[in-house]
Amino acid sequence: MVKIDLKRVDEIIDRYKGEEGVLIQLLLDIQNELNWIPREAITQISERLRIPKSHIYRIASFYKAMSLNPVGRHTIQICLGTACQVRGAPKILDRMEESLKIKEGETTPDMRFSLRRVNCLGCCAMGPVVVVDGNYYGKVTSAMVEDILEKYE
Repeated sequence: MVKIDLKRVDEIIDRYKGEEGVLIQLLLDIQNELNWIPREAITQISERLRIPKSHIYRIASFYKAMSLNPVGRHTIQICLGTACQVRGAPKILDRMEESLKIKEGETTPDMRFSLRRVNCLGCCAMGPVVVVDGNYYGKVTSAMVEDILEKYE
């Protein structure tokens, strides 16, 4: 279980005191600060801003930039679009899962890495493509997986 520092959540809420229409930005700030939006933070926002929890959950679950589950410090995205797929992306995903000892969609127990598959990253000529924290790696092979991961250890 991940321990949540509600003082940090209160500090973020305090930044928007008296302002209208700040929910999305507030949630993004919490996402940036904690790397996810925990249930306790939603309760805190709901109580302090008098916004129904259901509304906050709707917003937080709609935007891809927000996560209601703990996310690792480093997010790895593997493109499995058609161009990447035919160039071996499934093997790279398998190697990543094997190296990290998690499945796609999961986070390592030490909260270091989260592994995600994406349908297209828009750089098909570089395929297969892996993105870690916004850093793009093109023409990736299974043999390159360990080297990529080492950069984030």
